[in-house]
Amino acid sequence: MSKKGKILVAMSGGVDSSVAAVMLHEQGYEVIGLTMKTWDYNSSGSSGKETGCCSLDSINDARTLAVNYGFPHYILDIRDEFGDFVIDNFVDEYLAGRTPNPCVLCNTHIKWEALLKRANKLDCEFIATGHYANIRQLDSGRHVISKGLDENKDQSYVLWGVSQENLARTKFPLGGFSKKDIRQMALDMGQEELAKKSESYEICFVPDNDYRAFLKHKVEDLEDRVAGGNFVNTQGMIIGQHKGYPFYTIGQRKGLGVAFGEPMFVTQILPESNTVVLGTAADLERKEALVRNVNLIKYASIEEPLANVVTKIRYKDAGMQSTIVQEGNLMKVNFDHHVSAIAPGQSAVFYEGNDLLGGGFLI
Repeated sequence: MSKKGKILVAMSGGVDSSVAAVMLHEQGYEVIGLTMKTWDYNSSGSSGKETGCCSLDSINDARTLAVNYGFPHYILDIRDEFGDFVIDNFVDEYLAGRTPNPCVLCNTHIKWEALLKRANKLDCEFIATGHYANIRQLDSGRHVISKGLDENKDQSYVLWGVSQENLARTKFPLGGFSKKDIRQMALDMGQEELAKKSESYEICFVPDNDYRAFLKHKVEDLEDRVAGGNFVNTQGMIIGQHKGYPFYTIGQRKGLGVAFGEPMFVTQILPESNTVVLGTAADLERKEALVRNVNLIKYASIEEPLANVVTKIRYKDAGMQSTIVQEGNLMKVNFDHHVSAIAPGQSAVFYEGNDLLGGGFLI
């Protein structure tokens, strides 16, 4: 057995996780690769070519790499768990008038749990993924995630829900590298095709990036059930009709299907009455937010208001200086300046410098 220990590496078949596995192998870990089959492409309702981390090509690419480097590789079918939790939640959130964050749920409740369960069976001390993030242990004993070196690729935002117990056994080999570095490593490994693999920014189970079509496929008669609702302005006056409240998101301007004398945005979604509220850009601005299901990472608790916190309200958000205050089971965020388009259901993620304090779901 390796002196560094046995490690189970999540391998999607993409360049990031592949290089992570080889990197750990060359560092002296006893690597075992694991590719998780999370969803069935045919169930998405897409007629396009199968692509992404769950395609047969990707699974074969991961297995071939493992064989070439002489370490074991397994395929784990978690379609039932993934579908029951992540996809059902995705649909339910849109039907509740919220905008879901499926990648956070997948990481927190599916991938890490599935990895650790299999790691225990295989006597692996550690697990690893190809996320661009860093992890270290503090003097307090807590494990804290911090941003990856490559600011454009940093994925700490989607990791706020991972528990301390799971972080204690997690490694992120790519945290100190840029995407350019990783592609060059793949080339140096002789993996030219792997180095050239394109990235997907779509939700994995919505491969054509059309969540509306996905909802229609998953929910019988959805269009008929929600068609003909009202657009109203912020004063409650009816100003048009829409195609159904689940097909709109906070901050949306394009695709409303109604012309107005000025740019109008979705500012509120009221599922009970199938109503979508429209307003101006100024109507989208807020200076505070409430966050539920908070998971703290750097500190066990935040007893007093904590200032100089940067809060991100969406993945590609630059973040805004804020003060966070624990209020019972909720976290209140007071922003230093107005922020736009706070979407219930999306993640609010808190940073202290580069360190991830924690996060939760916007109300």
